[in-house]
Amino acid sequence: MTTPTASATSTTPASADRRVRTRALAAGGAKYASLVAASAVVLVPLVVILFTSLKTGKEALTTGPLTPPENWFNLGNYLTAFQQGRMLQAFVNTTIILVVSTAGTVLIGSMTAYAIDRFEFRLKKLVVALFLIATLVPGVTTQVATFQIVNDLGAFNTRWAPILLYLGTDIVSIYVFLQFVRSIPLSLDEAARLDGANSFTIYRRIILPMLKPAIATVVIIKGIAVYNDFYIPFLYMPSSDLGTISTSLFRFKGPFGAHWETISAGTILVILPTLVIFLALQRFIYSGFAAGSTK
Repeated sequence: MTTPTASATSTTPASADRRVRTRALAAGGAKYASLVAASAVVLVPLVVILFTSLKTGKEALTTGPLTPPENWFNLGNYLTAFQQGRMLQAFVNTTIILVVSTAGTVLIGSMTAYAIDRFEFRLKKLVVALFLIATLVPGVTTQVATFQIVNDLGAFNTRWAPILLYLGTDIVSIYVFLQFVRSIPLSLDEAARLDGANSFTIYRRIILPMLKPAIATVVIIKGIAVYNDFYIPFLYMPSSDLGTISTSLFRFKGPFGAHWETISAGTILVILPTLVIFLALQRFIYSGFAAGSTK
């Protein structure tokens, strides 16, 4: 019968510790490498846009995308984008459409979710199923009929065209509100009815105040979608006076090429408001998404 030697017994724990440390270092290295790669994917395009916005037209054509500009204070592209792109009017149009569409979506979505969850009516299951089916139909396939309806309503080439479309196609917000309404106890409704409150009072005094996390989530999702949308404003508001921030940037794309330095400057101008809003409201944004994920 053989016994392990002293050297073997003394080195085995040390080698095991080294293997554990090696694995921990490898895991930590892989974690930080993935974070660096993800950060590069996000930051490199922004750096390219920033560098290009500070370059002259000749620099933009002859230098690489990651080559720094010769003059870091070349703000002429920003002035051109703001004036010729009519960015101020574009921000006004976008703000009007964004505010009305978002407020209408919150009101319609929360009321619809309240009616579906709290009231019994004929064909209720069919209505819910139709909402689900509507989310599966690509919006592009119905644009011919949609355009005809908008034109017949006299809303074409007005701000009401995108507002009506944004209000009428947001089925996702209804399901977000529905998940939150279902978590509100029915006993609150019953207690309010004993005090003489009607359905609208219950919605306004009880349901709506308790939907703040859902409202935050819907406002974020809807606001980003409306702010970034190009297709609907471009198709339904061709007038230059009704340009949004996305369609205004398209003016610098011509048949003989694109002024990428001016487009990049306009892109930075578009990014700045959303960046400021995100930094100011990030606490509410994260809390809204966290609350929505637990419902």
